[in-house]
Amino acid sequence: MGQYIVALDQGTTSSRAVVFTTDGQVVSSYNREFPQHYPKPGWVEHDPRDILDTQIEALQEAVRLGGIHVSEIAAIGLTNQRETTFLWDRATGECVGNAIVWQCRRTSGIVDQLVSDGCGDLIRERTGLVPDAYFSGTKLKWMLDYYNLHEKAAKGELCFGTVDSFLCWHLLEGRPHVTDATNAGRTMLFNLRTQDWDDDLLKLLDIPRACLPKVVDSAGPIGLLDPAILGRAIPVTGMAGDQHASLFGQACMKVGDLKNTYGTGCFMLMNTGDRPVVSQNGLLTTMAWRIGGKPTYALEGSVFMGGATIQWLRDELKIITHAAETEGIARSIPGTGGVYLVPAFTGLGAPWWDMYSRGTLIGMTRGTGRAQIVRAALEAIAYQSADLMEAMARDSGKQPERLQVDGGASANSFLMQFQADISGIPVVRPVVLETTALGAALLAGLGAGVYSSLEETAAVWHQDLSFTPQMDEATRLLGLKGWHRAVERSLNFAEH
Repeated sequence: MGQYIVALDQGTTSSRAVVFTTDGQVVSSYNREFPQHYPKPGWVEHDPRDILDTQIEALQEAVRLGGIHVSEIAAIGLTNQRETTFLWDRATGECVGNAIVWQCRRTSGIVDQLVSDGCGDLIRERTGLVPDAYFSGTKLKWMLDYYNLHEKAAKGELCFGTVDSFLCWHLLEGRPHVTDATNAGRTMLFNLRTQDWDDDLLKLLDIPRACLPKVVDSAGPIGLLDPAILGRAIPVTGMAGDQHASLFGQACMKVGDLKNTYGTGCFMLMNTGDRPVVSQNGLLTTMAWRIGGKPTYALEGSVFMGGATIQWLRDELKIITHAAETEGIARSIPGTGGVYLVPAFTGLGAPWWDMYSRGTLIGMTRGTGRAQIVRAALEAIAYQSADLMEAMARDSGKQPERLQVDGGASANSFLMQFQADISGIPVVRPVVLETTALGAALLAGLGAGVYSSLEETAAVWHQDLSFTPQMDEATRLLGLKGWHRAVERSLNFAEH
């Protein structure tokens, strides 16, 4: 058995590969950015060839930089940006057009029609998702309609897939047309309870089953890497969408375990075990992973403006030069002096779900300055995440014991301490912050037999720092009360 596992981490703006030892240490990594395409306002596309070329380059370079021999690689795992949609010819592998990225809003009209036709409850009941252009189903329908390909798709001459499917088909021997259950669960076509494509939803969107991939487990044999890429046919044995891989990489194996990834936005997932919990608080029901044919489910909520709020301070307000400055600035004052920033620049997500909310800076006095605004921006990330956590606790009936964190902004110790204070539970940061790639590697290791159980994969996770709540309960509740008053003033502001 090899002593290394390689994770392919295909993201929205770059393709990465990370080489891990089997005990979870990073040996080497390589990252390659690629262009974004915006052909019309609200449209976002990727050139499929860019995705493929940069991922191959990242894999080859990471292995080269690690100074390891390909015979030492036990397995490869794959994790990916979710919902981005590809459609390609089964005979030639050529895509019918550019991939439609998860951010693209071109199918909003299709979604509006589904909602006006009263299909929202059906979609929510079967898939755990709310009808939205975010998900892959309406993107695929748009492609089939726009390129007039329904007949060809019905004959099985076309392959639909998200990034995982596209890469597996093009990188593996025998061109397997597969997706794993976590990615399937983000299409708005997958029935969480039957663990299969839903015929009623396929009929609703006029999508032929013949163009859909086979749904496989998140850990287990998928195929062998084309030996032309690294010189050896290495087993590919793990696959999951990025947020699910992060949940696995954070060792959130028990019901109630919770992680938050602090990136451009924040993605919070809670393990809900073997039952899909239907949210009453605007959260999504989604897969956590599927192993040995057994599904594990999660609740998911997202903060639209996480690290992007700090980018706004830097790029638009120009009151900081680097994100790293914010920690020292926030610590230079004892508090915001009652100032709150609600970064609803693109509306608010769960639990508020108000697309007409707008950014609000409130509570300012004559003494308000740069430091108060910077600190309020950091606090806003934590307040939004605390709202998601509270929604998850209400939906699951289980109060989280601690919050596992990762992502770029989790390196900000002021933010992590404030998150612990305002949430009232410890915030735990791991040694390896590459939890998405680590999760893909651990799933691959489990699928290849490097690890024999979930407990063995969980043992790879190690704590770096724990931030315990220091704030007294009265101060915490007062802060939350002020935050919610600020949010209420931002709601429904834009004219519509």
